[in-house]
Amino acid sequence: MIPSAEQGVSPAALQSLAAAGLDLTEAEDLDGALAALAEAAATGTGATIAVIRVADRTGTELQTRGVWSASPALRAELEGSRLAADSVGSAELTESDDLPEPIRRLAKRWGASGVLVCPVVSGGRMFASLELARAGAPFSGADVLVARIVANHAALLVRALDPPNGKVPPDGRAATLELAGRALASVAEEARSGERIARLALEVTGARSCVLWRSAAGGAELVAAVGEAEDLADPAAAVRDADQALAGHSFASLSHGVVLVGLGEPAVGGLRFVFRPGDEPTEDELGRLAAFGARAAHAFLVGERTSNLAQELERSRALLAVVAQAIAQLSLSHTLETAAVRVAELLGTDRAAVYLRQAGGLETAVERGLAGPHLRVAEGLLDAVLGRLRSLPVVEVTDAASDPGLATVRDAVSEAGIEAAVVVPLRSAGALIGLLVAYLPAERRLRENESALLAALAGQLAVAVQNAGLHEETARLARDREEALKSERLAARRLEAFYEISRSFSESLSLDETVEAVTRTAVALLDVDAAVLRMPDARGSVLVPRAIHVPDARLGKALGPILNRPQELDRVDPGPPAVLTPQEAERLGGGHELLIAFLERGSSATVLPIVASGEVMAALTLISLDPERPIDEETLEAARSLTAQAALAIDNARLYQQQVHFADAMQRSLLPDEAPTIPGLEIGSVYESSARLEVGGDVFDYTVLPDGRLAVVVGDVTGKGIDAAADMAMTKFVFRSLAREHPEPSELMRIANGVVLDEVGEGKFVTMLYLTLDPSTGEVACSGAGHPAPRVVQPDGSVVELAARGLALGIAADQEYPEARAVLEPGAAVVLFTDGVIESRADGELYGQTRLDKLLSERRELPAEALARAVVEDSRAFAGGGLADDSAVVVVKRTATSLS
Repeated sequence: MIPSAEQGVSPAALQSLAAAGLDLTEAEDLDGALAALAEAAATGTGATIAVIRVADRTGTELQTRGVWSASPALRAELEGSRLAADSVGSAELTESDDLPEPIRRLAKRWGASGVLVCPVVSGGRMFASLELARAGAPFSGADVLVARIVANHAALLVRALDPPNGKVPPDGRAATLELAGRALASVAEEARSGERIARLALEVTGARSCVLWRSAAGGAELVAAVGEAEDLADPAAAVRDADQALAGHSFASLSHGVVLVGLGEPAVGGLRFVFRPGDEPTEDELGRLAAFGARAAHAFLVGERTSNLAQELERSRALLAVVAQAIAQLSLSHTLETAAVRVAELLGTDRAAVYLRQAGGLETAVERGLAGPHLRVAEGLLDAVLGRLRSLPVVEVTDAASDPGLATVRDAVSEAGIEAAVVVPLRSAGALIGLLVAYLPAERRLRENESALLAALAGQLAVAVQNAGLHEETARLARDREEALKSERLAARRLEAFYEISRSFSESLSLDETVEAVTRTAVALLDVDAAVLRMPDARGSVLVPRAIHVPDARLGKALGPILNRPQELDRVDPGPPAVLTPQEAERLGGGHELLIAFLERGSSATVLPIVASGEVMAALTLISLDPERPIDEETLEAARSLTAQAALAIDNARLYQQQVHFADAMQRSLLPDEAPTIPGLEIGSVYESSARLEVGGDVFDYTVLPDGRLAVVVGDVTGKGIDAAADMAMTKFVFRSLAREHPEPSELMRIANGVVLDEVGEGKFVTMLYLTLDPSTGEVACSGAGHPAPRVVQPDGSVVELAARGLALGIAADQEYPEARAVLEPGAAVVLFTDGVIESRADGELYGQTRLDKLLSERRELPAEALARAVVEDSRAFAGGGLADDSAVVVVKRTATSLS
């Protein structure tokens, strides 16, 4: 809705209109005048954007001709933009009205909350429109009045320079020519610039017809002709006459309304106009036509250069296509075929060939569109290239019939119908390897850029030919090398398989992991579908599956009944393995008979004995279901090497397992079978050795004294193995023999020191804790000899040290071992441990007493056995999963029943 003008127009608005009137008198053209009006409208109304659009002659489109905006980017965006006239309509509109969608979108982009549209319509024809926009308050009634004045001024200017009959009056033609000249800058960037220039000139001058020609050495060349047909009956003849008539002049006015205008100075061509009687241009307008011609010349030349660049680009694409094809294919025939096709297309001929130089002369590698003895003609061209034309990168034969270089093959030239030729020598490393020849019509001449392109193509093509030959030679050498390296790769795979088996044993020291590695490696190395390794059971008469590997899970499910069956040991032949036949599979039994159906369909299998010291200690069965991948002699040879390595690894793993069992049995024989059962006390213990094969040095034991007290000893003997086992046995004997006669800790430790001095070897010693605990009172007495002090864990979670200290046993005589005493409340516990617990390490940092105390406090509610286990596991986890030293933990916990 348009607001009413309750207040008059402000003085500032009137001042802006007055200034615009002065600007209009100084404007050089319509665009300048409309730009001045747009600025006046923005100043008078406070708009941030002002756009004046002018209707075209059809009245269907509104084109932006005047713009004012504080933003140069927005101004540049709006200049020259168009709107459909019917989208604006004939009524004035504001932001509160139903704005046309294009203007609504623009207002949204501008961020404008106030919008005003003022179209000017007269006699049913739209002349112009003014669009104003601003942020903030809507436009007032006074603003609308200012906008109407500006819009009407704009319409008045348009009517003065663009009369409704569509004809350009003499006084308006000058301004129109000025505008058209400026438009030529955009025309120059268009394709078909000549036709665009002629059509634009026709429209802006109001002439009946316009013909554009290009001046050339051979005469005028018609470029474009537009307008009424009667003027264009023979445009070629018209431009020839016009070119002669215009010679040396910028323009010329002839009879019958013909006007000639030169394109540029000196003229590169011209424009021939035919005007209606009485509508011929004045002298002043002829001068402006000359200026228009200068701009048209520039546009025309730019258009020509654009066309030439496009052709150059197309030729460059062709060169790149040839090179890319050669690189991609590395095929000599394909490369040459592509080159011949591309060159023929570029030069506009259907006849081309590539000739390669051999020991006996030239031979045709590729030819298209040729017949007759063209090869003889090519040999004549070769002589010229090797002789007087040796230095030229491209040789052009303009007249093959009369060229002296082809005198010896004149008959072949005639018979082959060759008029002219372009010869491109193909040279590589200075040597001529062939010719690329395009046979052209007699009148065809190479342009400079075509010669440069062909020269570049020759170099690339020569390299491609050489590369293709080298590629073929390289391919042959590669095949030979592949055959030579095949055995080496197989040997490397075998070595990798051997390493995998050895690594599995050395890292895990586990028989199960070793046999798993054997089956896994066999499948990968020998490219079979399944492998199963069977080993003797406890009785030693039957081979049972210990490891199965089938990469395909679905296949594993299908082969399960075959692979999981046991095998009679005495049916396995310790001799060399062989590919299974149906008869041999039936003899073996143990699931092998189920393979018969597969073997009869082309599958293959074998059973390889794994022998150590003449004894079959395992059997490896391999299955390949794919007839295309049979188990053959080569596979068996590789399998024999694999099983030899597997025999060594499995034998070592078995021996290691036996040693581990022996060490474990000895270790456990030196430790108490079970803790005594004492009402009011809960006893738990854990022992773990860091050595896998040797007996550790940590020892602990319990006994019940005659007076009912519990006696506990925890010690650590230097060394490992058999010597450590002997010293552990001695320590256990000393404890058992002395505890009943000398139950008090200080006295027992003093006497034990003398025994150890006499019994252990020089340089050896024993650290020990001896502790007694009265279950009825909770009283604890403890003496220590170089051993970590025990920890007392109270029910409230506090942890204190029971400071029992003294010199290790076996170092010096006459030592005293004072007692440390404490009382355990119900729910409290005393924890004894060896140094392996607190000396586990992570990145050089010890587990230590602090972490131990924290764990004991947090886990104090656990039963005694579980608490001892938690201590060892936490120490192990801190060290990354392994123990650096033996670890023993004994926990004695006073229970609530001790109160009764």
